Amino acid sequence: MTEEHKKYIKKRKVRKCVIVGLQAGILLLFIGAWELVAYLKIVDPFIISSPSRIVKIIGELYRGSNLFPHIFATLYETVLGFLLSTVMGTVIAIILWWSPVIKDVAEPYLITLNALPKIALGPIIIIWVGAGKASIVTMAVLICIVITIISVLTGFLSVDKEKIMLLKSMKATKMQIFAKLVFPANLPTIISVLKINVGLSWVGTIMGEYLVSREGIGYLIVYGSQVFQLDLVMASTVILCLLAALMYGGVALLEKFIAKKF
Repeated sequence: MTEEHKKYIKKRKVRKCVIVGLQAGILLLFIGAWELVAYLKIVDPFIISSPSRIVKIIGELYRGSNLFPHIFATLYETVLGFLLSTVMGTVIAIILWWSPVIKDVAEPYLITLNALPKIALGPIIIIWVGAGKASIVTMAVLICIVITIISVLTGFLSVDKEKIMLLKSMKATKMQIFAKLVFPANLPTIISVLKINVGLSWVGTIMGEYLVSREGIGYLIVYGSQVFQLDLVMASTVILCLLAALMYGGVALLEKFIAKKF
């Protein structure tokens, strides 16, 4: 390793440490300012809560054995909706890439479904699949699947046409073209879709829990707003943010693993 390369690596490490330090500093400053504003009653703590009150509520939920059942309920629904929508969306995108006729027929319907507010389908979903976890997972899938199909299909169609023609000239089958060129070239696209679906799956799950759930983070938010216990609403929102960040971190680790392998 040359001296210049060592300096470059050191510079990158210093830059990363500075960025992490700034991120942590901004978060601590925000929490401190929030606590101070609530303590001095510059803004009514009933409206904005405070970090200390949020910690207290989370502690009460934990001591009452209510915290983890609600977390696991929402996490199960979210992960299931995330996986189903990603797999189903990718498979449908492959089918549409494989058959240009099916793609041309389905395209206007995909655009319409993508523009449709999925919450409008809530009552229909409840009637079709019942008022339970199935309807919540269905809501998450509906929110994620269309954007998955469109994004992955766009990636498949954007592969260099000259490379495809080269493989065809070498007598490659369509399956070989897909397996050797199209799919590997779109691994970054699929990872990007996974990152998008992390947020969308949480949105779908919480929307579903707003409608039908008797447990979960969404249920706690609805219950807290109904009884005007805004500390519970804010605590549930903080838990939701932490869970979403952990799930996003899992996808980021997957991205690094795939980058090393491919």
